[in-house]
Amino acid sequence: MEAPFQRRIVKTADGSHTLELVGMDEHYHSTFGALQESRHVFIKAGMLALTEKNSVLHVLEVGFGTGLNALLTLLEAEKANLKVFYHALEPFPLQREEYERLNYPALMEEKDQEETFMKFHESEWDKDIEISPGFTLRKESSGLGEANLRAGFFHLVYFDAFGPDTQPELWTQPMFEKVSLAMKAGGILTTYCAKGSVKRAMKASGFDIEKLPGPPGKREITRAIKR
Repeated sequence: MEAPFQRRIVKTADGSHTLELVGMDEHYHSTFGALQESRHVFIKAGMLALTEKNSVLHVLEVGFGTGLNALLTLLEAEKANLKVFYHALEPFPLQREEYERLNYPALMEEKDQEETFMKFHESEWDKDIEISPGFTLRKESSGLGEANLRAGFFHLVYFDAFGPDTQPELWTQPMFEKVSLAMKAGGILTTYCAKGSVKRAMKASGFDIEKLPGPPGKREITRAIKR
């Protein structure tokens, strides 16, 4: 589905790219550093908190976007010898002329990631696709409201939708209740958003809330643990 907005690539403070929604004051990743934000919010605060306890991780990403979080997750999974099932929701996928210009593969410590990154974006939608041995991707071409999620399935949720000002309907108690039902007890949801109303909605949906220091340009982020 084509996005109902214009996007353009911009370089962030750490040299990595993000996409800007033209005229909407909204970006896919932080302008203070896309790569360092994703590593801090989703890998460090989310994935690495679970790797010692699990040999298999079921991950849900709300907002596949640029594919950066998925690429970082795959690389960490390879280091830790983890098996990952990665379910990503994205109603407005990038066009080829957008994702092939993103510079993330060139910035990875692990070399020769261009083919893997392209495979993330070019793999078939709504099917389980093996990106590499032990890493299976399922991209669902829908938003969270329409998604069909398995109950009690996910260990980890990357809640990386556009912010509450842009997509207020996603940051509500009914949406977090839906996510909570799809998670295992003790599972982690992590997000860059630290808005009070969002944390209250999470708490009312069965999560315990932790405030964590944010990446550059962000005072704090939120990690939620399913009770």
